[in-house]
Amino acid sequence: MKSVSNYLSRAAIVTCVIVAACKKAAPPAYPPAEVTVLTVKPETVEAKLDYVGQAEASKAVEVRSQITGVIVARPYTEGTDVKAGTVLYRIDPTTYEAALRSAQGTLANAQARLANAQRSYNRVKPLLDEHAVAQVDVDNAETELQQAKADVDQSRGAVDEAKKNFDDTFVRAQISGRAGRALLVLGARVTGPSDLLTTVDQVDPIYVSFNPSDKDILAWRHNEATRKMIAGGKLKVAITLSDKSSFPHQGTVTFVAQSLQSNTGTLLLRASVPNPEHVLLPGQFVRVKPLGIVNDSAMLVPQRSVQQGLAGTFVYLLGADNKVVPRDVSATTWEGGRWLIQDGLKPGDQVLVDGTLKVGPGAPVHPTPYDPAKDTTLTTPSDSAAKVVVSR
Repeated sequence: MKSVSNYLSRAAIVTCVIVAACKKAAPPAYPPAEVTVLTVKPETVEAKLDYVGQAEASKAVEVRSQITGVIVARPYTEGTDVKAGTVLYRIDPTTYEAALRSAQGTLANAQARLANAQRSYNRVKPLLDEHAVAQVDVDNAETELQQAKADVDQSRGAVDEAKKNFDDTFVRAQISGRAGRALLVLGARVTGPSDLLTTVDQVDPIYVSFNPSDKDILAWRHNEATRKMIAGGKLKVAITLSDKSSFPHQGTVTFVAQSLQSNTGTLLLRASVPNPEHVLLPGQFVRVKPLGIVNDSAMLVPQRSVQQGLAGTFVYLLGADNKVVPRDVSATTWEGGRWLIQDGLKPGDQVLVDGTLKVGPGAPVHPTPYDPAKDTTLTTPSDSAAKVVVSR
């Protein structure tokens, strides 16, 4: 009996020790996590948009001969800049020079006959009043005078035509620009306007075309300031070259297509860009950034507020009883440490900024207001006019 009593006593002691140990191992109740909270409100931001653009000549003129003949000279150098009026080709002038001299001789004869007819008429006309000549003599003199005038007019027309044909033996540039490759060589026969000799492209200014989406265009038209800027021909664009360098001259949008391209859902815009150094060439691809377009209902949150989950991006909101509520969002892009939220937030939502790694859905938190002025991760703290980049 004594051994049984001792065993029970020891068992009771062990049980008490175990119970005491369990009580000591119970985790303490942690206080709610400290978090900072941003109350979302719409902001006006400058949207620094970005599109693929392509350069094209502001004028592209085909050089063709108006006459037939053999090419006897090509004074220009391919790929060089030429002025309007510069001779690019010379067609053999022999036949046309002879035709011009012949027409000029015919005109001289007609003018001589006209002078003689005028003198005859001037002599006969006064004699009619003196009854020294018959009426028929005056009529004949007047007819010869009118015929001589008609011959002169006809001869002048022939001279003008011959002179034009002779002048057309000099094939000139119609605009100033860059002359292209010669398509016919010396000695080749030109059969007329059907033969293309070369082209001249005007590249200063040069056109740069780009294609905003229908969604972008709709947003621009909803903003009165942007709509007026485009309609008034005041929308400026900046150009970035393929090596990431900035083109030194800004362009101005001078053309907006009247309808969308049905296969792409985009609208063609064309900017006129000064190109005095001829850095931009027709066909060259560039990046186009419209300037001064604003979004007056932008929802911006610090970059660290946005979390990445299996289903996409989300943020934590401060819900009822200071408990965490997840919310799916669509974050388009960011600059200066802030995300532009396209969908998922509305004015007045309270977004958790700091402390998000210590909480989860439904967790209680202790919120304090987020102060952007103290946020060193922002490029421009408390700047409500952050620039947001959207690439297309």
